[in-house]
Amino acid sequence: MVRRSAQALLDLGIPDPQVIVVDDGSTDATARLASETGVTGVTLDVLSHPANRGYGAALRSGFDAATGDAIWLLDGDGQFDPADLAALLRHYADDCVVAGFRIRRNDPAIRRLNQAAFFTLVRLLFGPTVRDVNCGFKLFPRAVATGLGMDGALISTQLVLRARRAGYRMVDVGVPHYPRRTGHATGATPRVVARAFFELGRMARDRSLLNGLPPPS
Repeated sequence: MVRRSAQALLDLGIPDPQVIVVDDGSTDATARLASETGVTGVTLDVLSHPANRGYGAALRSGFDAATGDAIWLLDGDGQFDPADLAALLRHYADDCVVAGFRIRRNDPAIRRLNQAAFFTLVRLLFGPTVRDVNCGFKLFPRAVATGLGMDGALISTQLVLRARRAGYRMVDVGVPHYPRRTGHATGATPRVVARAFFELGRMARDRSLLNGLPPPS
């Protein structure tokens, strides 16, 4: 994924491309293997958390390390093709969040059902987000990633809602979603689900978490 992501940036002519890998306290060789992957012409930064802190905390570490004007969010599980960044880039502007949505989502039916129910509740509480708010394939101005506070999966919801309230445009773009070939999904584990409901309640109680982002210039 590191090599393919770097090559996608080079093929698209992105100036000063940077790939950031965040190892969220894994017990395998993720950080070492990623560090050993080099692509000429691309800056590679590998960040490691000493212990697992959660999906949102991993994203925030990556966002803080980003140096470019725009951030391309790509989950590292191999279920997206980095070359599909081209589809998002066609719609990108500095006042816009381009959000991928999964075409023919390749996840177990129970996981799709659980997420549909959960984000129906999100829409009832907060209004529209984007078509597939938890899709790990997005492109947005770096400013949109500042000031986020969620450590779990609700970081995507917070990012989109804050940007929408600040006046950023939302563009949905369909991207292919491929079967997982390695690793294990953790999005339906009790700990992750409990954190999602806790963070949902936190946002419902404190609406200031959805404010504070300056409007696009």
